[in-house]
Amino acid sequence: MLHVGLDLSRKRIDVCLISDQGELIDRVTATPDRDGLHGLARRVAVYGEPVRGVVEAMNGARFVHDELVAHGWEVLVADAQKVKGLAPLACKTDKIDSRVLAELSFRDLVPAIWLPTFELRSEREISRWRLHLVKHRSTLKNRVHSTLITFGQRHMSDLFGVAGRKLLGELELPEPWRSHVDASLVLIDDLEARITQIAKDLRRSGADHRYIPILMTAPGFGWITSYTVACEIADINRFSSPVKLTGYTGLCPRVKQSGQMDQRGPLSKHGPKYLRWGLMEAAIAASSHPLYRERYQRTKRRLGKQRGPKVAQIDLARQLTQAISYMLTRNQPFAPAGAIFRLAA
Repeated sequence: MLHVGLDLSRKRIDVCLISDQGELIDRVTATPDRDGLHGLARRVAVYGEPVRGVVEAMNGARFVHDELVAHGWEVLVADAQKVKGLAPLACKTDKIDSRVLAELSFRDLVPAIWLPTFELRSEREISRWRLHLVKHRSTLKNRVHSTLITFGQRHMSDLFGVAGRKLLGELELPEPWRSHVDASLVLIDDLEARITQIAKDLRRSGADHRYIPILMTAPGFGWITSYTVACEIADINRFSSPVKLTGYTGLCPRVKQSGQMDQRGPLSKHGPKYLRWGLMEAAIAASSHPLYRERYQRTKRRLGKQRGPKVAQIDLARQLTQAISYMLTRNQPFAPAGAIFRLAA
């Protein structure tokens, strides 16, 4: 078998080929597009041996994976952080990185990540695109609020409702702010229509998803939040315990221990940010639920007004993550320990 390390960048791929005995065979470069990968596959095919390629997880790595798999390769996508831990380098170049990846394949030490199917990636893309549009809508609304404050104008809580739109239309603002507010309102309406349509599409496409009905029985989980979390988790069986799932969310603090030293840093944020968004949204809604209200308020009081609310929300998000793990693993609705009946949100 040939072991191929692929160091991917925007404009090229540095490729290192080593034999099954660990000997360097060749070093080549290719462009990270379909033609370049086709040429690379043809060039390696002359050796007449099975090929295992390794590429670090980054934007474009899945395209490289899919194209080379179509040419008969076995391709692993490696966790970049774990590769760095397995092979710390004093000197780092593209050629060295490609050799490191090939060596990890040769020694069967590749920290490969789980790759979702194309269908799952499509589901995730719809949900993530909705969140992207929501973010832009919020940015435009905040800009309109800022414009009103700039000129000392009063504004209401529902500035973009019927009464709020009437107020905005009657305001006397100088140019170019007047035009910018009008343009912002047009864009907000367009984004609102697109977000509403995506929500309808999500409801149709996720109607048969086996995780969504279970997630919606937990406190804080609505339809959109449940769909987002379900798509990001994908298959609960790839997490052997609730601790593993909690670590995947990135909601755990960084830990650095050595001897008597024990340092706890900020959140690791190693997992998908969209999963963290869904869990945090659910935690905010669940903070008023009877089951979690006391814990949330106790954490807030203990840490004070500045840090308390945020830390309390993160703590609830971790609690919900553990509950989700048990629910999806056992295929059961939300039922906390000690409850004589199942609770619904």
